[in-house]
Amino acid sequence: MKIGFLGGSFDPVHFGHLCAAQDAYEQYKLDRLFLVPAAQAPLKPTDVQSSSEDRLAMLRAAVEWDGRFEILDYELRKGGVSYTIDSVRHFREQFPDDELYWIIGGDQLPKMHLWKDVEELAKLVQFIFLERPGHPIRAQPDILGLRLHRCDGHLMSISSTELRDRVKRDLSLDYFVPHKVIVYIRQHGLYR
Repeated sequence: MKIGFLGGSFDPVHFGHLCAAQDAYEQYKLDRLFLVPAAQAPLKPTDVQSSSEDRLAMLRAAVEWDGRFEILDYELRKGGVSYTIDSVRHFREQFPDDELYWIIGGDQLPKMHLWKDVEELAKLVQFIFLERPGHPIRAQPDILGLRLHRCDGHLMSISSTELRDRVKRDLSLDYFVPHKVIVYIRQHGLYR
C-alpha cells in the first residue's frame, strides 16, 4: 500500500492543511492518508497554543466525515518534542512492507538539513512536497538518498498563526476553516 502522513501543529487545522492532504492523496494515488498532530515541533517551539486535546478534537471535527483521512495521535500520546525521525521509525514498524510518504510544505525544504537524523529519514520514507505561496522552491536539499516528489496542488496562503490572530481581533474564520472547527473554537473560547 501507499501510505501518506501529513504532520503539523494543526492549531487550528485549516483548509490549507486539508487541501494539501487531498492533493497529495489524489495526485499520488495513496491508499491511506494519516494526519499526525505534533506534540511540539522542534523548529517551531512556540507554535502551539491549544492543548493536545483541543487540537485533536478540532482535527476530528474537520475530517470525521471523510473516509479517506485518518488521524494518528502517536506524537501527542508520546509527548515532548515531535521529531519526524522518531515517528517515521514507529510507522515503519507498523507498516513494514508499505511505501511511506511524508507530506510537507515546500517552505520546509530549505530547513530539511536541520532535521534530526535526516539521512536515515531519507532511507525510511519518501517525501511529497507542495509549494506554499510566498515560498518558491529555489533549490532542492542536498541530502543523501532523499526521494522527493513534487505535488502540484491548490496553493493557499493560510497560516494557523494568522487565524489565531483573526480570532483575537474578532474577525471571521469563515472560508479558512471548516465550520465544525469554527464552532469548536467558539464553544471552547480558544485563541482569545
